[in-house]
Amino acid sequence: MGKFILRVNMSDLSIKKERVSEKYRVLGGRALTSTVVADEVNPTCHPLGPNNKLVFAPGIITGTNAPSSGRLSVGAKSPLTGGIKEANAGGLPAQKLARLGIHAIIVEGEPQEKGKFYVLSLAKDTAVLEEAGELTGKGMYETNELVWKKYGDGVGIIGIGPAGEMLMTNAGVSCNDPENGPGRYAGRGGLGAVMGSKGLKAIVIEQKGPGEVQIANPELFKQGQQKLTQGLLSHAVTAQALPTFGTAVLVNILNEAGGLPTRNFSSGRFAGAGKISGEVINEWAKTRGGKVGHPCHPGCVIRCSNVVNKPDGSYRVAPVEYESAWALGANCEIDDLDDVAELNRICNDVGLDTIEAGCTLGVAMEGGVIPFGDGKRAIGILKEVGYGTPVGRIIGNGTAFTAKAFGVTRVPVVKGQAMPAYEPRAVKGIGVTYATSTMGADHTAGYTVATEILSVGGKADPLATAEKGALAKAFQTSTIFIDATGYCLFIAFAVLDLPDALQGMMDTVNGVLGTNYTLEDMGRLGSEWLKLERSFNEAAGFTKQDDRLPEFMYYEKLPPHNNVYDVSDELLDSVHNG
Repeated sequence: MGKFILRVNMSDLSIKKERVSEKYRVLGGRALTSTVVADEVNPTCHPLGPNNKLVFAPGIITGTNAPSSGRLSVGAKSPLTGGIKEANAGGLPAQKLARLGIHAIIVEGEPQEKGKFYVLSLAKDTAVLEEAGELTGKGMYETNELVWKKYGDGVGIIGIGPAGEMLMTNAGVSCNDPENGPGRYAGRGGLGAVMGSKGLKAIVIEQKGPGEVQIANPELFKQGQQKLTQGLLSHAVTAQALPTFGTAVLVNILNEAGGLPTRNFSSGRFAGAGKISGEVINEWAKTRGGKVGHPCHPGCVIRCSNVVNKPDGSYRVAPVEYESAWALGANCEIDDLDDVAELNRICNDVGLDTIEAGCTLGVAMEGGVIPFGDGKRAIGILKEVGYGTPVGRIIGNGTAFTAKAFGVTRVPVVKGQAMPAYEPRAVKGIGVTYATSTMGADHTAGYTVATEILSVGGKADPLATAEKGALAKAFQTSTIFIDATGYCLFIAFAVLDLPDALQGMMDTVNGVLGTNYTLEDMGRLGSEWLKLERSFNEAAGFTKQDDRLPEFMYYEKLPPHNNVYDVSDELLDSVHNG
């Protein structure tokens, strides 16, 4: 784990190193970001004001050579949900931060001169704030190119595009991948706007070699690493489906299940699903070039990412994930993968979460701003976000904001955040996660789809309501633990099915920390951390009425199953209070 916490005050442009307290020593990732936010941020503060704080934390395992462990957590009070928020990403930065001995970066205050941006440059034993200069106003593709030109190839980059600089609540935080693409995003919750409010354009991390990650019990760590690696390389999902077709392998699977939200959540099936699927991305890699089986960070053995090229074989974007293909495709009734990929590229460049962007476009289409299915018009209106036009600012502030602007009542959000690519009326357990998560509608907070659709970790009827509260709670507690480790959430597929892989994960955690956590501690700690997050949200004004799905889902029947969302309020209230 890290040796120190770096505290960056943007009010006086000071940087201080702090000793890691015993309380924080055994925390990483989401557990650390949420604990710092709960300890230091007033829940009633304005998310874009001087009293919010932005926290960057590698996971417990991040920086080691454990498989698929290069995740970075970003945390703050969210300007989109109004509650506590963590979003995480792969890419280069997390491992480099950990190997510099940085346990966390806490960014606080705000610059005295509004609209002025800075770059935080980190290297071994140095941390410097300098004016962003020509980087200000630039998209992330150009920003990354200029940073590598100035600081050298291979540096890690955490940054925001124009959406973050303009404080739009759908702004995400970009992390660069090994090829210096900006597409690894801590996208959800508007944390890019928080970074923009701090006047921080980018963090540049210069670090090479194995670094200074401390492992308390190297032999136990090595045993765990081997067990987990073997599990990931033998499980059908992590060893076959994901590296071959990427996460977009789920497009056809969810479409067949009737759970692929289509035309702003008015249907569960999309006629054009096969045209935007992982199978097409795989075929394009053969005919156009590009790549499947691409790692988002060094040491990833799952390799679910991809590179999508244009028809002429030139580079367009990396990656097109399942969520992006769905949000910018099926949800908008766009079945041209080239249009979807271009929309994805705009999001990467401007600095937008693709899930929120796709739901926002769907609502705008519902409101008659542009027609459903018109990919070219969608590209045009999404580009306006980067220009800061009036319509661009509406779109850049997300789904709920856009729905109010255009008088739309079918608004697929929970706690102000747009729903991901799984229809709750067809996959009931994920609806419980959306409703009761501290994070707003977020599949990564408790991925019951693994069991309901993929039969991983058991089987559950996706259309049934029985036991879905317990299922969602179990997934939420285990997920926050994985988010604390710095492992990719996709290790859960192997961990859920293979006892040795699960034990391997715990052995690596104990090996790094010198702890003796058992598998039971995973649930105990997860519950404690969720309680901490819920306490923050309650102090911010959340009530049990915030743990509900949108009204339309309770009375609009969803084709093809023609179900409404019939999970009771009593069940939702029991998830964390039962």
